[in-house]
Amino acid sequence: MGSQSEAQLEKNLLTQLTQIGYSSVSIPDYEALLANFHEQLNIFNEHKLNNQPLTQVEFKRILTLIEGKSIYDSAKILRDKLLIEREDGTQLYVELMNTKEWCKNIFQVTKQTTVKGTYTNRYDVTILMNGLPLVQVELKRRGLDFKEAFNQIQRYRRHTFHGLYRFLQIFVVSNGVDTKYFSNSDHDIQFGFTFFWSDEDNELITNLQDFASTFLKPCHLAKMISRYMVINDEAKALMVMRPYQVYAVEALVSRATETNNNGFIWHTTGSGKTLTSFKAGQILSNEDGIKK
Repeated sequence: MGSQSEAQLEKNLLTQLTQIGYSSVSIPDYEALLANFHEQLNIFNEHKLNNQPLTQVEFKRILTLIEGKSIYDSAKILRDKLLIEREDGTQLYVELMNTKEWCKNIFQVTKQTTVKGTYTNRYDVTILMNGLPLVQVELKRRGLDFKEAFNQIQRYRRHTFHGLYRFLQIFVVSNGVDTKYFSNSDHDIQFGFTFFWSDEDNELITNLQDFASTFLKPCHLAKMISRYMVINDEAKALMVMRPYQVYAVEALVSRATETNNNGFIWHTTGSGKTLTSFKAGQILSNEDGIKK
């Protein structure tokens, strides 16, 4: 396993992702990405379309509303509804993602999409929800420092992560042995803001196969994007929570909504107490029966 190639890592990951609920789709270039997005958008919004799929004109109206935006603005658009005028003059609200029932999204995975920009880049593994690329996985062969994958994503961000790729929420970097995740940003991303995932007992999950079977499970990944990311309006930045923050919020919300007991969350200095308490308050404020 010490000499496992990047290609073999990629093949194994694709196989695993299809086994846990992703549909494999071939997206060789950006035009194919747009075509797939159009198709999935029709499927995802089928209940609103009255058997009249979005036409090319209507789809272009949607692209006009969402392309060319900042990562911060794209993150807000992803979680909102788009109002467009159909060709027959009627108004239509289009949804890009179901952030409340996160398992009810369309999950796809593709590999080796080639995109031309300042340079031509080929991405390893891209996870799509409802046709939008939301998670990018970059791999390096075993034995290499996985920081090389982080640096590669930095180059992609400068050169070709434009258009629909502005919707990327989370990046994953791995050499098979060590795996970390981090949020996208309009600002410079420091390697210190990349995180290992862990279980509830704070045992690190670093192996790519184990990471995929936990963090990348379709429902869990959609839940992370829907519930455990924060759009910081003051800094105009996108943030993803560390594992212990996620487990703390889940425990707090569970205690508040399922019991009549009191409770507290203990965090050490510098562990992100403000973000944890903010997210817990945000989630509870949307719960029925919680006094505002």
